[in-house]
Amino acid sequence: MNLVAKDVGQQVQEVTARSLFVQEKKLVQPPKMQSQKVILLAGPTACGKTTLSLMLAKALKGEIISADSMQVYRGMDIGTAKVSQEERQQIPHHLIDIRHVQESFNVVDFYYEAKKCCEAILARNHVPIVVGGTGFYFRSLLYGPPEGPPPLPHLRRALEENMEKEGGEALYAKLKSFDPAYASSITHGDRHKIIRALEIVTLTGQKVSAFGQSRKEVKANYKFCPWFLHRPREVLYKRIERRCEEMLEMGLLDEVQDLEKQGIKNNRSACNAIGYRQALDYLHSSRGEEDYEEMVREFKTASRHYAKRQFTWFRKEPLFRWLNVEVHDFEIAADMIIQDFLSTI
Repeated sequence: MNLVAKDVGQQVQEVTARSLFVQEKKLVQPPKMQSQKVILLAGPTACGKTTLSLMLAKALKGEIISADSMQVYRGMDIGTAKVSQEERQQIPHHLIDIRHVQESFNVVDFYYEAKKCCEAILARNHVPIVVGGTGFYFRSLLYGPPEGPPPLPHLRRALEENMEKEGGEALYAKLKSFDPAYASSITHGDRHKIIRALEIVTLTGQKVSAFGQSRKEVKANYKFCPWFLHRPREVLYKRIERRCEEMLEMGLLDEVQDLEKQGIKNNRSACNAIGYRQALDYLHSSRGEEDYEEMVREFKTASRHYAKRQFTWFRKEPLFRWLNVEVHDFEIAADMIIQDFLSTI
């Protein structure tokens, strides 16, 4: 099924080469270790994950692995609420600042990088604490990376351009016509999933479900302690809006201007990240007072909507225990997670 353009066929060699690379990454993994414990600390933006993760790391001799799809990029600091250099000196952090803003990073990359970090941390007799809000990343750790052909840059760009021109509903309709079963499991707002699904369909001619995307068997090499932090919506949304304002006060616009010089627009995922997309639009406007107010409004709205999607995502993950950090202060919350960790066999 040729959903996009003309030159996909001439890039088969690139797909094959990348497939071999992924296979090689799998082959060079060390032998399976006995089950060891890994804490997963997920939650919506601005709920307090960083504060709690630092407390846990200090109490358990832990090291933190970021499960944030944008913190991997150097220079994307303010808009991703990256931990400070001082905090990183106190507690080792991993998968932060490991890519140039023009380089790609996807869930398969995360899976192998995070797994390597877990093994190194456990070998030091420390505790891996995976922290973030990117649900797809946590799912890969629990159930293994998604199957299917590796992404093809030219095809991905063409699909992203189609998404910009035609909108999510139009591409969702295309996916639904070919694979209604998979389409029914997502919505027209799941832009990344739609693009990835159409990519798989175009490259293979097969339905997404043929690649085992919905497996639910937990990987046996770790004992996971998964927690989802949350707050009441009205409280969380106020915290999110305040954080958006603080990011702008800290210099988000200057950060985005610098990143534009470094080529952030060549990375569709990075330039469409919340805060960065709105800042770029403002910087290319007349920059009047109304433009600024519109940017702030859209920034806050997009951030709230993202938090809502995070709630929806993790409700579908039965292994995560929900912890209301508005009811339990951080000390009590940390103690609850520590006791769970120590009692896990």
